[in-house]
Amino acid sequence: MSELTPPSTGGIEPADTGPPLLGRASLGRIAPGLRPAVDPRELRPRIVHFGLGAFHRAHQAVYTEHASARSGEPWGIVAVAPRSAPVVAAMRAQDCLYSVTERRADGPATRVVGSVTEALAMRPDAERVDALLASADVTVLTSTITEKGHHRRTGTGELDTRAPEIAADLATRETGELSTVVGRIAAGLAARMRSSGAPITLVSCDNMAANGDALAAVVRGFLEASRWPDRRDVLDWMAASVAFPSTVVDRIVPATTDTDRHAARSALGVRDAVPVVGEPYRQWVLQDSFAGPRPPWELGGALFVPDVAPYQLTKLRLLNGAHSALAYVGAAAGRTTVADVLATDWGERLVRDLCAEVGPTLPAGGPDPAAYADDLVERFRNPGMRHLLRQIGSDGSLKIPERWFDALRAARAPTPVLELALAAWVNSTRAAEDGAQLFGTTDPAGAALADCWQGTTRPHDTVRRLLQVLGAVDLAGDDTLVSGVAARLPALRAGHVEF
Repeated sequence: MSELTPPSTGGIEPADTGPPLLGRASLGRIAPGLRPAVDPRELRPRIVHFGLGAFHRAHQAVYTEHASARSGEPWGIVAVAPRSAPVVAAMRAQDCLYSVTERRADGPATRVVGSVTEALAMRPDAERVDALLASADVTVLTSTITEKGHHRRTGTGELDTRAPEIAADLATRETGELSTVVGRIAAGLAARMRSSGAPITLVSCDNMAANGDALAAVVRGFLEASRWPDRRDVLDWMAASVAFPSTVVDRIVPATTDTDRHAARSALGVRDAVPVVGEPYRQWVLQDSFAGPRPPWELGGALFVPDVAPYQLTKLRLLNGAHSALAYVGAAAGRTTVADVLATDWGERLVRDLCAEVGPTLPAGGPDPAAYADDLVERFRNPGMRHLLRQIGSDGSLKIPERWFDALRAARAPTPVLELALAAWVNSTRAAEDGAQLFGTTDPAGAALADCWQGTTRPHDTVRRLLQVLGAVDLAGDDTLVSGVAARLPALRAGHVEF
């Protein structure tokens, strides 16, 4: 997920520099088929979303617009940016309108989305955020705050109350000063309990196993650790009135480039400071467990099921797992994008073999792994996409435990593809001459990972140390796995991919 920095003028350029800025006043200049599917003026703030990044705008906001347009219900989104004031300013300058461009194989297709009705900055607009969360009109809170935004302890999934930002939030006396999304949501729920007390559903849209349970755990953890006198009352109310359904979200949304901005301008005839791009494919599977009214997202193609686990594990272990494998193996081979890797004579085999290897670890009731692999190959090969490997490979210490480790534990047969992928990740944790990670990725545990290479010349020791840093002590003690990973390192360091 990424957020875009608008021009230095705050997204508003002088009129004589080109076409007018996208906004309600300029919609008449846009071809009817490219305008929003809803009239933004008719929508009401009924959803609060944390995370005003590209993924939300290309995914949940699109589903919500379709739901409103096809049902006639006024489901408007108030999007809250935890940190990025520039994107808030740019969205406001455009009346919260923006464009989504689908990078199709036969060429791009652009249109304007109008489901976001208000853009807020979390700390400056804390009073407004709390008022919305306290309002009975708001019945759904969604979030895309990434794995690290949850501040979970490695291995337990509980809130890490010692994390500096969480500790600072727990120590503050003014809720308006809260800097974490977890703290802000907890404060908003407390305000709701004290006012309307109306039920609400919190829908996590992050790429994590059991993401609903994960969000529930950290929000409850914050409340339990808080100094609020009525925290026990809030927790009791939450147990009866707040739902945390798990979800599966899927759409590849690469970082927007200047080329994309120019393409959006050409298609629309107006300037868009915050366009987003994505692949044609999108998926949203939600656990059908809501505490109150919700948008009819199924009208936009969403799927409501009793249990998302089969879909979630398929997506995490096959799509996300293959993505990470392509990122690290591809980087070792000198490739830049996913499409670059699929253009090699081994890229497709890597995807298909990984799906075949991991498929038996998946529960029944989800997509067929072989058919899923067919879809992945087609999506990854899309010439219109330019999904950077360094973007996918960043934050690996937070991603690969969920994407690979449980599959390794569950496998009943040799796992040569996962071993190759793990070796490629190990190789990527080496520090470059400037101290950064070798292939331009970033990771919150980057320094600790780089330290694992110090003081030893034995690859086996490095592999064990890295697995231990990630909390996988059991895998670090698996001699067969460690030996298999270590044996692949020399070839990868030389830029060779060997199956």
